[in-house]
This record gives sequence, C-alpha cells and structure tokens, in this order.
Amino acid sequence: MAHKVNPKIFRIGLTQGWTSVWFSKKNYQKNLKEDLEIRKFLEKKLGKGIIEEVKIERIGNKTVVIIKTPKPGVIIGRGGEGVELLSKIIRKMANSKEVRVDIEEVKEFSMSASMVAQQIAQDIERRVPYRRAVKRATFRVSQKKEVKGIKVKVKGRLNGAEIARSETFKSGNLPLQTLRGDVDYSEVRARCSYGTIGIKVWLYKGEKI
Repeated sequence: MAHKVNPKIFRIGLTQGWTSVWFSKKNYQKNLKEDLEIRKFLEKKLGKGIIEEVKIERIGNKTVVIIKTPKPGVIIGRGGEGVELLSKIIRKMANSKEVRVDIEEVKEFSMSASMVAQQIAQDIERRVPYRRAVKRATFRVSQKKEVKGIKVKVKGRLNGAEIARSETFKSGNLPLQTLRGDVDYSEVRARCSYGTIGIKVWLYKGEKI
C-alpha cells in the first residue's frame, strides 16, 4: 500500500505557503474553528466558480480575509456594498474588533486547480456528460504554456450509473514525487440528483528552485 499525502501539505514551506497566517497558544482551537466557519460561509454564500482561495491573517485583534477570485465585481457589488456586508458578517463570526476583506483578482482562470475543478463540477451539476466536461477543461488548460501537465480524477456514480467507479484523465508531465515541482491541487464535490461526484485536479507548472 502506498502512503498517500495531500500534495499541498507535502509542499508547504517549499513551493507553497499557508492559507491561515497567525500564531496562538491559548486560542488555537477557537481560531481554527472560526477559519473553517468563515471559509464554509463564503463558499456557500458566493457559490462555485467565484472563489479561488481564501487566506486569513490575524494580527492581535485585527483579522484580514483575502479572497482570490476571477470575478471581483460579483463580490464587491455596487459601490462596495458586497464587501461591507461580508465584513459585518465575518466580524460577528470572528469576534474581532477590526475585520478587513480584501479582494484579489485572478487573471488566469485556467492556471488554478481550484477554478478548473469548480468549472468541471458546475458542468456535471448541469448534466453535462463527465467525459465532455473533463476534456473541455483539460483542453483549455493545455493551451497555457505555463502548465506542463494536468491530471483529473472523477469518482462516484458517473452519469447516474448504479455502481460507483472512478476514472482518471491525464495530459502532459506530472512528477508528483518531486518536492521542487510546483503542483497545484484541489478537491471539489459536484452535488447531483443521483449522488455526489468527487473531482480532484492536479496542475503541474514546472520546477521551483
């Protein structure tokens, strides 16, 4: 049996950083629970295809929530109303005196494993055949010179079949055993009427020295 490790955890501190940046001895459990609740709230509030990543930084009584998104206008709203509303709700959830919500635009949609996985999940939820959804996403990514390889794994009752199974689609080079390899990874679930389909995406963007 192989010892499987999450690709992101495997590379934290080398090619990737932490999504929660803070240190606490007394309030560790409380802060961790708040971070999970904030992320879950944002995913539910904004839906699929909006959030690429959420980073949370804590400095004393100040909490900074950085939302990376390819559609900043949807979150900001007219005159910044959306950001103000999110700040008020997060302030209550985090029990923090000062909360700031920053929006960062993601220009390259196909360079993010999270956004590719969410796009596939959206297509499957719209009853697009899973093979077509995966091949469409793989083709878009393969057009980017910066991406050296992609792997997509879908698992569940594919196309409503009685027996659950998994299928893997690969394109290009993907050295998962190399720590220098800049591998972006994401897991997303597509919720369909016949059950849940799990989608995993690996993107290899070359080596970082």
